Amino acid sequence: MKRRNFLNGLMVGAAALGTSFAVPPLRTWAQVAAANTSPAPRGLSVGYRTIDVMGRSARVFGLVQPDGRPGLEVEAGTDFDLSLSSAIDEPTLIHWHGLTPPRADDGVPGNPAALLKPTETRRYTFPVGAGGTHWMHAHTLQEQNLLAAPLIVRTADELKRDEQDVVVLLHDFSFKSPEELLAKLKGKAASGAMPMDHSAMSGINGMQHMMSGNGMAGMATPGMPAMDLNDIDYDAYLANDRTFDDPEIVKVEKGGRVRLRIINGATATAFTIDTGRLSGELIAVDGQGVEPVYGSNFPVAMGQRVDIRVSLPMEGGAFPVLAIREGAVERAGVILATAGADVRRVQVAGDAKGPVLGLYLEQRLRPVAPIATRTADRRFRLSLTGDMIAYSWGIDGADGVVVKRGERVEVAISNASMMAHPMHLHGHHFQVIGINGTRVAGAVRDTVLLPPMASVVLAFDADNPGRWPFHCHHLYHMATGMMGYVTYDGIG
Repeated sequence: MKRRNFLNGLMVGAAALGTSFAVPPLRTWAQVAAANTSPAPRGLSVGYRTIDVMGRSARVFGLVQPDGRPGLEVEAGTDFDLSLSSAIDEPTLIHWHGLTPPRADDGVPGNPAALLKPTETRRYTFPVGAGGTHWMHAHTLQEQNLLAAPLIVRTADELKRDEQDVVVLLHDFSFKSPEELLAKLKGKAASGAMPMDHSAMSGINGMQHMMSGNGMAGMATPGMPAMDLNDIDYDAYLANDRTFDDPEIVKVEKGGRVRLRIINGATATAFTIDTGRLSGELIAVDGQGVEPVYGSNFPVAMGQRVDIRVSLPMEGGAFPVLAIREGAVERAGVILATAGADVRRVQVAGDAKGPVLGLYLEQRLRPVAPIATRTADRRFRLSLTGDMIAYSWGIDGADGVVVKRGERVEVAISNASMMAHPMHLHGHHFQVIGINGTRVAGAVRDTVLLPPMASVVLAFDADNPGRWPFHCHHLYHMATGMMGYVTYDGIG
């Protein structure tokens, strides 16, 4: 019997923590594929749920199927045929991050779809496209209150592999409302108090050489403004809704192989994934295959995804997979454990601060399926700007990105601000073809990180007419101005 069938669910067993849990097993991927052959649309509901965070109850949002399971699994090459309903008492809308639907189905309020009203149901039908690790989330401040869930698109080839899938959705959590958090940021800005963490590197030369995992935070250049990492110190950092006070323990097989599908659904926090004693093989970013990169530390900014393959030793054991907060000691994650393993408590705060995310890994990534080589028909230059005192962010030049269908488009982006910005383009996948002035044949993505004073060049084909948001995936940067559009000629 193949391991993916033997290990077709997540078994939570925390005997070492003095607690036992029971959760319904996930269906095998074969069962998921069979379920998707039904002519009726799949159901997904926006609702409320209660989770426990550090011994306190919290009412949050959820995206669940009729059987109560969160998120979706769909089969590549099929139609995304979905009935989305709302059971909450406020308007909402869901964006299918990583998919490339028609503009009307993209899930951004007013562009052009109206918000989904309480008790309303709306049907979505469009091609799913190729496989990949994606996710779905509100394109409003509701995202902060956990209105997000995995969206996994499986390929036929993956169904044949003898490996277990483990999906991990990361988030940052506050008992305060997102409106309170945003008001506090603006209030501190107005008073002149800086709400950010200044334990980071500054200076143009230093920032261009920041590397994930190199421990270079804390440097500064006299006369230069300090780079800032974290706008908000959250109450908790979650992996699949849980902290390390009560972690998810995933049952795995001795000698087995596991594909970690890690989604950074946090609104304002970047992480480094640490696979600890297990050697990791990075095989995809943002749902797009890359030539394998081996290691144990992999950066993931807000909105990005990383697929990491690990192999368990024959002797088994318990293996924490950590998501370490950038520039800070807090961490979240899951524990992979074989039968009978001694599962020990992992502290929420580690001994060392997480690395500052840079472009070191990005420079090494090479796509399995690059976009076709072609001369650009249009080129644009954008600059990311920010006023930390006023807490106002923007994209200079974003109003002029007008393209025609069928064109190859190149967009050069420079970050003139002192914070990093993970920039996400809707409706398309792009290839990173330039980093800090050097031409590269980089990864195919939908979200790319720009550290302070860094620059990248992106290339994509204009094959999906619409008016497509291009924005920072730091929720509060987007909400205060860092959002523009790629507009096809003739579309308002």
